[in-house]
Amino acid sequence: MHYVYVLQCTDREDEFYIGFSSNLRVRLEQHQAGANTSTRGRRWRLVYYEAYLTAPAARQRERALLKHDGRVRRFLMDRVKASL
Repeated sequence: MHYVYVLQCTDREDEFYIGFSSNLRVRLEQHQAGANTSTRGRRWRLVYYEAYLTAPAARQRERALLKHDGRVRRFLMDRVKASL
């Protein structure tokens, strides 16, 4: 499985990070350990994820839709914030 996920900063509740991984647990541990430059120095919690059978499908969702299409990102973030 391959995952597209959304992390929320525990210190700043309005700050989110969108990423992609084939091992969600290990990737979350890496974020917590400061192994990612974009998330270093802060604590994060997993608030949303989507599972895909193939890496290209997950990458397409992460890059083309969530990171580069503001309307899709806004819709997803509204759903995430409403569920928190």
